[in-house]
Amino acid sequence: MTRIIAPVAALVAALFIGGIWWATQGGQSAGIGQCTATKIAGDGNEIGGPFELVNAEGQTVTDKDVITEPSLIYFGYTFCPDVCPLDTARNAEAVDILAERGMSVTPVFITVDPERDTPELVGDFAFNLHERMIGLTGTLEQTDAASKAYRTYYKHHDKSDEFYLVDHSTFTYLVLPEQGFVEFFRRDVTAEAMADRVGCFVENA
Repeated sequence: MTRIIAPVAALVAALFIGGIWWATQGGQSAGIGQCTATKIAGDGNEIGGPFELVNAEGQTVTDKDVITEPSLIYFGYTFCPDVCPLDTARNAEAVDILAERGMSVTPVFITVDPERDTPELVGDFAFNLHERMIGLTGTLEQTDAASKAYRTYYKHHDKSDEFYLVDHSTFTYLVLPEQGFVEFFRRDVTAEAMADRVGCFVENA
């Protein structure tokens, strides 16, 4: 009897462990699964998705228009005094490092403060950080929908003050055209480390 139960128990344990591995990889292929360095609640499939926003030229664009290659997406606002410029500059530096390695990645900046961030302001902010950075704004409903899709947090302070601040999360999201969201980066990740991890995804996608 013991000889029968032992193999069955081993099989059940193997299936259970295999299920945990699959869940933690978010259903990703073994190729890009090896590149993941962060743990995401759930399977990660609830992060990202379609959006409709306005670019620097005032044109309405969708995620399909913007994410045509591996992209690093950051949510912030142009009046941000310190965090946003530092984070987006780090992203721009990572894009340049990847370019030196022969990989093309698009940096994207989406505002969470569309009432002040006009297409022109967002466009200038993005271009000054990197000539290939795409700046996006829109109506409050459009930017809020994009923010919710990526599960970002933001909260405006008293808008009666024209210099009001906006609290917001500071993650950068790596999105691939076919796979969608695959990884996020905290602000303590260096440009070099970001480039290494992004490069892994690009090479194994």
